Amino acid sequence: MYPTSLTQLARANPFSAPLFSLQKLEEPQQSLGGQRPRRLAAAATSDEDVSCEFGSSKYYALCGFGGILSCGLTHTAVVPLDLVKCRLQVNPDKYKSIGNGFAVTVREDGMRGLAKGWAPTFIGYSMQGLCKFGFYEVFKIFYSDLLGEENTYLWRTSLYLAASASAEFFADIALSPMEAVKVRIQTQPGYANTLRQAVPKMFAEEGLWAFYKGVVPLWMRQIPYTMMKFACFERTVELLYKYVVPKPRSECSKSEQLVVTFVAGYIAGVFCAIVSHPADSVVSVLNKEKGSTAAQVLKKLGPKGVWKGLVARIIMIGTLTALQWFIYDSVKVYFRLPRPPPPEMPESLKKKLGLTE
Repeated sequence: MYPTSLTQLARANPFSAPLFSLQKLEEPQQSLGGQRPRRLAAAATSDEDVSCEFGSSKYYALCGFGGILSCGLTHTAVVPLDLVKCRLQVNPDKYKSIGNGFAVTVREDGMRGLAKGWAPTFIGYSMQGLCKFGFYEVFKIFYSDLLGEENTYLWRTSLYLAASASAEFFADIALSPMEAVKVRIQTQPGYANTLRQAVPKMFAEEGLWAFYKGVVPLWMRQIPYTMMKFACFERTVELLYKYVVPKPRSECSKSEQLVVTFVAGYIAGVFCAIVSHPADSVVSVLNKEKGSTAAQVLKKLGPKGVWKGLVARIIMIGTLTALQWFIYDSVKVYFRLPRPPPPEMPESLKKKLGLTE
């Protein structure tokens, strides 16, 4: 018989990891080479073949570098779609749909017009990626140390949610200035064509406030998005291996694992886009209009207006999320960073639950 309080805690935990049940655990089977299967998207690096210590300054720095590549490159690659999405949000009377938005933009500005805002996009989202992935690793270890081994295991999904939310708080402060510049360039034809033109003009008109007035809506958009991005990705990977992939992950090749990663990332991205889209609409309009507040913009858009451009954003965010996980994991493999295996129930907790003699 399991101890009542611990049993109820584990079963009642609303953020408990999927597939968790209080049953006697069997030791995981050893894969070829004597390594345990790992739940990471790219191929695992053996414990003996690592370039730095887990949780070291070098580890955090390289994780941050992986975040720079994953976010900076992917967001810059979809600038044309992002431009059309922003214009759908701020001027729905002129831009009727995704296809119409592309056609009108090319007709007025040529093909080069689709690349407007690429520089602030690359700089801003590179800084965001540095903080998002780098601080996520920092906060994940920090919160785990605060919780202790047993609570870290029981509440590990809650830990992922808390760590990602904390990291995104700082990531959005780093992103906000370049996001404001990007939206101004993309949504106000004739205002400025380049980063160098837009920054001094915005500063002269509104001062530093021009670059940070959208940070609160950014938090409203990005923090739920990032929490969904990490939690949903982990759950989707597990469900794909359980119900879709016809063989255990340990028997899948590296290429097959990466396909699962991409699919899981895309599915997570769809949910991310839906959760964060209303705030994204507010940010786009807020950065276009001088002197407006988030509450004024929200009232102006109304319940229907905040969902304009959702299809374009689902396509963009789904692709971005899938590629970001792929790039981030690949960077960690390339630099031979330590990659701990999935958490296992601590021996002390097994004894309390009566799972061991």
